[in-house]
Amino acid sequence: MSGGVDSSVAAALLKRDGYDVIGATFRMWPKEECGSSFDRACCNLEAITRARAVAEQLKIPYYVFDLSDDFKREVIDYFCDEYLKGRTPNPCVVCNEKIKFGLLGAKARSLGAELVATGHYALTGRRGGRYTLLEGRDKAKDQSYFLFALSQEQLKGAAFPLGRYTKDRTRKTAKRFKLAAFDTASSQDVCFIQDLDYAEYIRKKTGVEIKKGEIVDGSGKILGSHKGIPFYTIGQRRGLGIAYKEPLYVTGVDIARNRIVVGVKSEVLKKSLVAHRLNWIAIEGIDKPLRVTAKIRYNHKKADATVTKIGPDTVRVDFDRPQEAPTPGQAVVFYDRDVVMGGGWIREA
Repeated sequence: MSGGVDSSVAAALLKRDGYDVIGATFRMWPKEECGSSFDRACCNLEAITRARAVAEQLKIPYYVFDLSDDFKREVIDYFCDEYLKGRTPNPCVVCNEKIKFGLLGAKARSLGAELVATGHYALTGRRGGRYTLLEGRDKAKDQSYFLFALSQEQLKGAAFPLGRYTKDRTRKTAKRFKLAAFDTASSQDVCFIQDLDYAEYIRKKTGVEIKKGEIVDGSGKILGSHKGIPFYTIGQRRGLGIAYKEPLYVTGVDIARNRIVVGVKSEVLKKSLVAHRLNWIAIEGIDKPLRVTAKIRYNHKKADATVTKIGPDTVRVDFDRPQEAPTPGQAVVFYDRDVVMGGGWIREA
């Protein structure tokens, strides 16, 4: 229970349907930061107060688990490290796998829970003896992309009560239940950074000085200067500060030379990518090319593609049409209609 409308309604629906429900929130903030956590964040003191109020309304036990050390190790350190290596991290995927359905799931089982339910807009099922993950009914809110890394054991013990709900129906249901969280805003972007100044956040957390450097084109010609590599991501157009005859986009990151590489729109369109650290869900794996639709970021429209195994834990994804800015560090998730076949982490485009 994050204190938001989605997890609150999920708990209310389970209670209504006769489940023996326990409410649980994990605290991801160190004690010295908890009181100053900003409004947009989930799991701050205000959010915990709302979650506790909903639990009291529903007459269910409620626990707060301090996972701040684990959250720093598994999510924040990963986030900072990826940016410092010139990759674009996806902390929501890691948080779901390692924290919500990992450590928090273990805490739930220690209380005797058989299932871990969240307010995600997604569905689970069975297919050929395997537990499966499916898109939620509300395609605009579907969060199956962020859940692709869950294991078979985690999916076996997962429940998503809002999978067949739209966001509008969720809010109306919260109002009908008279839940304290019925009008809370949805959390957006990276929940643990207040001002969205990623580079400054990374500097404070790691002590690593963010160095300025050169912006160059594909031939190595210097076009300008950058503020520091963590300020940029593949496909970025805004904030380059370069006057050019046509719009420029970030096409690459040269960590060794501390350079940002830019090019025109056609240079960010890629026909293929290589992904590794795979997690197959609906199938055990592939030995021959597999036709899928694929998403290379959460808000990306699924694109027709062929996935081919090229190594023990590596695949090449060939798109029927070039896609804009496949980004190292992001997840690529494979679908068969609404079923998540699996996914992996983009290594290169």
